[in-house]
Amino acid sequence: MNANELQIVNYCHKSCTPLMNIMRLPKDEAFALAYEMAGRNRNITAFYRFVDFENYYPRRLKTDKLLYERFTELGGKPLQQHPLSFVLQGSDFLDNWFDRGIVTKIPLDRVASEQISFTYGDSMTVLEKEGGFTMLTKDMLLKAIADFDGTAEKFLADVADRYHYIEVQVWDDECLRV
Repeated sequence: MNANELQIVNYCHKSCTPLMNIMRLPKDEAFALAYEMAGRNRNITAFYRFVDFENYYPRRLKTDKLLYERFTELGGKPLQQHPLSFVLQGSDFLDNWFDRGIVTKIPLDRVASEQISFTYGDSMTVLEKEGGFTMLTKDMLLKAIADFDGTAEKFLADVADRYHYIEVQVWDDECLRV
């Protein structure tokens, strides 16, 4: 596999609309939607965060703020305050988490470098467990893969062994439209 074959993958439960972010809604609307979604999907893992949205919401706000700040420090030019979340090359872990719902795949090369960032693992989880996260730009990630002593597949597998996946933050929705 070479860099132009890499894809970013978004997972969405079948009762949701793909390529959306609840954090972009006004706070009252976000809480109302979270309450509704949690009620309609009680036994689906992906909605557990909405059951306790009072706790999730401020943690997500903090994480997104740090992601935004770090990305701009690295030269990114985010067009949104809250990114859309993807993973690099997919994740069976997340596919299961979203109950094998809607999967959207987009070639990595469709997204401009200044509109995409990467973290090893779920940014919020890693931030809370490790006190920070490693953020990479597209160029940094491609260099890390190229410099790795092994294949791109092995690089991704090594990251997955520790973090499950590489999270992708897309900061410009228009690049995702076909």
